[in-house]
Amino acid sequence: MAKNVVIVGAQWGDEGKGKIVDILSQQADLIVRFQGGNNAGHTIEVGTQKIVLHLIPSGILHSGKQCVIANGVVVDPKILIGEIEALQKRKLFRHKDLIISKDAHLIMPYHKRLDHAGERLKGASKIGTTGRGIGPAYADKIGRCAIQCGDLLNEEVFKEKLTTNLKEKNQYLSVMYGEKGFKVNEIYNEYMAYAKKIKRYIKDTSVVINKAIKDKKAILFEGAQGTLLDVDHGTYPFVTSSNTVAGQAATGSGVGPTKIDLVLGITKAYTTRVGEGPFPTELPEDDDYDLRKMGGEFGATTGRPRRCGWFDAVATSFAVRVNGMDGIVLTKLDVLDQMQEIHICTGYRYKKKIIRDFPTEPEILKDCTPIYEKMAGWMKNTSEIKEFKKLPLNARRYVRRIEELIGARAYIISVGAERTESIHIKNPFS
Repeated sequence: MAKNVVIVGAQWGDEGKGKIVDILSQQADLIVRFQGGNNAGHTIEVGTQKIVLHLIPSGILHSGKQCVIANGVVVDPKILIGEIEALQKRKLFRHKDLIISKDAHLIMPYHKRLDHAGERLKGASKIGTTGRGIGPAYADKIGRCAIQCGDLLNEEVFKEKLTTNLKEKNQYLSVMYGEKGFKVNEIYNEYMAYAKKIKRYIKDTSVVINKAIKDKKAILFEGAQGTLLDVDHGTYPFVTSSNTVAGQAATGSGVGPTKIDLVLGITKAYTTRVGEGPFPTELPEDDDYDLRKMGGEFGATTGRPRRCGWFDAVATSFAVRVNGMDGIVLTKLDVLDQMQEIHICTGYRYKKKIIRDFPTEPEILKDCTPIYEKMAGWMKNTSEIKEFKKLPLNARRYVRRIEELIGARAYIISVGAERTESIHIKNPFS
């Protein structure tokens, strides 16, 4: 029986992880967010309510679930407090249900200014960052000069680290970017005010998670973004600043890799991407078969329109491999309901050669032309279907062909935004 399940994105993010984590949280005791920051948004629709969470795990919507922001996450305390207060207004938050790792790193005001200034300087070569300060915060972590959540509990330590950091950051902002610097006391007072509001949640989360494992509790590890944005395995440099793959669930939460029982990848029935970078199956904006309109393809965090294209089996097979996926969840199948013909990318043409293995180099990927396999659509509404066998024949054929091409079976198929609009084939916790 699988007790510890990892959820990761199998594309360039925005695959619908929020809804799936929300559904599976019903069977979990702990929901652990293990990487990323508030550059990712998970959208959950419950009845008439639409809830977007950026830092707090989606499991917070279920009473009695322990939600953990683990050490691999970078935390903007202002955003976190805003989420807590928004959930409190809806009576969806209980203090005892949230804990934050003392070892998670803080996003500071200078990180955001550096983020924006850096993108501006790059000009046409910009990466397409969200400007939330995520990259500079992770850079400080690796540079061993970051400030951690646990530092908020010790005013002297926090001020000492802040003072040391600002000597360098202010100089860098001024000389490199021509930007105004920061005053120590302004940031200090701001963050001490945050500390009063969140100090009750800050703990050694690795101890909590490992105790839960020892007690045979079910744990759902929740990732942000998608595999193709992984800093090591994605389309570098058009990636995020953390590891988004399943292996990060262990290092980003303080558990051993042998404790992971199952990895589930979330993938749309087509493909989207936000920001810069190559995208082989991308369709022209004026000829995207209404994928953006029908799928509501606008970023939950930025509001930016997503680039849309056909399902890419080459890229998704790569995601299955580097994550060691046991299965997938196929989302937004309903978006394809009114299409007479659907395409699946089964390979790339590159310089007179056919490529079947995904190349992560942007210089190669941008010159790859997709090889498509055409399938007949089903032209029927699937949003109210609850069993796989009741899907239209061509919808079933489409799902089975995707499974065959990527080498992973579907556990769940999502046919709408709400919790109930789902087809459950296999329970990942069983």
